[in-house]
Amino acid sequence: MAPPVKHHQIVIVGGGAAGITVAAQLLKRNRALDIAIIEPSDKHYYQPGWTLVGGGVAPIEKFIRDEKDVIPKGASWIQARVAKLDPDRNTVITEAGQAIEYEYLVLCPGIQIDWHLIKGLKEALGKGGVTSNYSKEYAPYTWETIQNFKGGNALFTYPATPIKCGGAPQKVMYMADDTFKRKSGVGVNTTVMFCTAGASMFAVPEYAAALDKVVARRGIVTKFKHNLKEIKADTQEAIFDVTTDNGTEEVSIHYDMIHVAPPMSAPDFIKQSPLAGAGGWVDVDKATLQHTRYANVFSLGDASSLPTSKTAAAARKQAPILVQNLLSLIQSQPITEEYDGYTCCPLITGYNSTIMAEFAYGGKLAPSFPLDPTQERYSMYLAKAHVLPWLYWNRMLKGEGFEADIFKPINRLLRR
Repeated sequence: MAPPVKHHQIVIVGGGAAGITVAAQLLKRNRALDIAIIEPSDKHYYQPGWTLVGGGVAPIEKFIRDEKDVIPKGASWIQARVAKLDPDRNTVITEAGQAIEYEYLVLCPGIQIDWHLIKGLKEALGKGGVTSNYSKEYAPYTWETIQNFKGGNALFTYPATPIKCGGAPQKVMYMADDTFKRKSGVGVNTTVMFCTAGASMFAVPEYAAALDKVVARRGIVTKFKHNLKEIKADTQEAIFDVTTDNGTEEVSIHYDMIHVAPPMSAPDFIKQSPLAGAGGWVDVDKATLQHTRYANVFSLGDASSLPTSKTAAAARKQAPILVQNLLSLIQSQPITEEYDGYTCCPLITGYNSTIMAEFAYGGKLAPSFPLDPTQERYSMYLAKAHVLPWLYWNRMLKGEGFEADIFKPINRLLRR
């Protein structure tokens, strides 16, 4: 017998960074709203911290809280996995068969890690020098691998799909390179390689140019248009499809350690729903965050179709736009707030330096501070390692505003 149907005014699918932030901001604006958050995990993770775990800066425990402790007061938590979306009936169906009806739907379930798309990866992970910071299970093993590395080929890969935190595959590489060079006999006997399916170090040319200087200074070998497709753990081979002028060719590179950024996609229940657009992402207007066909549906964060880098900072800037536009819809007012594509990727380039890569749609630089954003800075490393985690737990998840906005008027004055 199916459980009775539940009904809520607003249903938020996903209790991660985006979902909690939106719920907190909505309730700050109107405590009377009936909000339910559907989230299966009983733990909440500060995922940007996993890079710091893999680099030995902090233990994984620093970046974990109980989910119940971050659910905003006044919101209901439905601990369940979503199996199906039925927007024509304004209904979400859980894996247990529970039907949850909504008046308004906010989709932010995060991104799906497709480990299985790289042959042999799932079986190889967590041993033999094969690791990934894109999983809480393996981020500590990354640091163990880096510490115990004796020399040889250290590979760091980037896939052909959109991924969350596009700078993460590089960040751990630079910290690993620092560690290798501090150890007698290791640095000189190590070749660090960045093997990316992309054609450059970063999508924004100004930041790519800065990172070109970083890899050149460090002597890191770059392998562009190299898409990892298989791990052969028994022979320690990484197999790549390499795009050339004459088509695609298969290349094998020996590894002594390899950090893999796996392919990613929207969750299957999104891809299989009427709400998905091209590529399987939730099809929303890139300015208003409202669905292009279902007016009572909004989306933000990693699962959305928004053409910007998938980061917590992006979700934080998207949240107030979505909140205002959703409240306007509820009040039968015009939807006027627009998101400019802002995102931020703190690119750790060593244990004492970070490029705070902030940009908006079209790759437009969008620095929060009156400083050249393409430069490596110790102050930005301190912000990444210490300030941003504190802001996440104590301000972002509490629905507070974006701190760097106070610097925007100063920036505008200085640019005149």
